Amino acid sequence: MTDSRAIRDRIVESGVVAVLRGIDEDRIVPVARAIYDAGVDALEITADGTRASEQIAAVDRELPDAVVGAGTVLDAPTAQSVIDAGAEFVVSPSTDVETITLCNRQGVLSAPGIMTPTEAVTAMENGADVLKLFPASTVGPGHIGAIRGPLGEVDVIPTGGVSADNAAEFFDAGAVAVGAGSALIDYDAIADDDMTQVEESAAAFVEAVESARTD
Repeated sequence: MTDSRAIRDRIVESGVVAVLRGIDEDRIVPVARAIYDAGVDALEITADGTRASEQIAAVDRELPDAVVGAGTVLDAPTAQSVIDAGAEFVVSPSTDVETITLCNRQGVLSAPGIMTPTEAVTAMENGADVLKLFPASTVGPGHIGAIRGPLGEVDVIPTGGVSADNAAEFFDAGAVAVGAGSALIDYDAIADDDMTQVEESAAAFVEAVESARTD
């Protein structure tokens, strides 16, 4: 069984969750490897794509030291499918209690999406391991402090609109890590099958995060 606490610690230590969305099945492994080699331990493969479970299983098999999870998980049946495929964490854009409960039962880290204090409390009371602030661009870094003020030292990972330019603001506001898709992943390079550029783009984002956390 997966140790959700250990997975949480790996994500926080890395500081970045790469959101891999809409990548062809024949390219998912080389793309994931390039991003992992750039210094991103946590790889989130979205469940809204075709054959997502197969993609998760393939990346988990080829990159055994990476932390491989699933994103855009809307319900418990989907969560079960990706967990069966090897997902070590499950990320949702919303707060679905059944999904949180299922993840808890199987020792898989649950990161439900929240925006309001009510959603945050609901997620925490039902056993969420971390909270995904989504979409972060809508409310900005200050919303993290607004959530944590009355609720205490909850773990918040903003996703959606986080870039190398504003990552420092989110960490300064109390984020434990950030999630990023197009700001980290060079989709033009993927289309050109240029994995060197994919790695360099991801490495630049990682460098920005590391700088943000040490300043």
